[in-house]
Amino acid sequence: MSFATTDIPGLLVFQPLVLEDTRGYFFESYNENIFRKEGLNFQWVQDNQSLSSYGVIRGLHFQNNPHAQAKLVRVLEGRIWDVAVDIRKGSPFYGKSFGIELNADNRLQMLIPRGFAHGFSVLSEKAVVLYKCDKNYDKASERGIMYNDPALNIDWKIPAGDIILSEKDQHHPGLKDCNHDFVFEDQ
Repeated sequence: MSFATTDIPGLLVFQPLVLEDTRGYFFESYNENIFRKEGLNFQWVQDNQSLSSYGVIRGLHFQNNPHAQAKLVRVLEGRIWDVAVDIRKGSPFYGKSFGIELNADNRLQMLIPRGFAHGFSVLSEKAVVLYKCDKNYDKASERGIMYNDPALNIDWKIPAGDIILSEKDQHHPGLKDCNHDFVFEDQ
């Protein structure tokens, strides 16, 4: 499994080693020992899976402390544009987003640490997304940022007329008005 850094420190992309032959393929989608060798010490406690159709945008979501979640996101079927936004106060990357296409063919995974808002848009007819979390869901800690906040200027790769949002995701505040408690800690 190889690890690639992004232009936002702490936000990583993983490419698992895939073994393919005439029967199909095999890969380890997660191996705790490999992660620990890279200094990534997560205890995953919850797996979430979603099915969404083309044009759906889910996000931008996060949970405040002490229930903040790190996530390891991958796609089982279809294609998504996966986005993470640094919302750690004092971070030199505060408000900066990173996006990458995750799909069933490239098998890439994005590791999103605590202190980031997360969302994705569905680029294929449908997409099945699976992600691990290191903290359980806590409704009281759940927060969000409006997907189309002009301050973030995120290109979701979906024409405006095709975007589908949940009722909840239509009412999130912009970054400057959202209630979050993350603080950047220089490593």
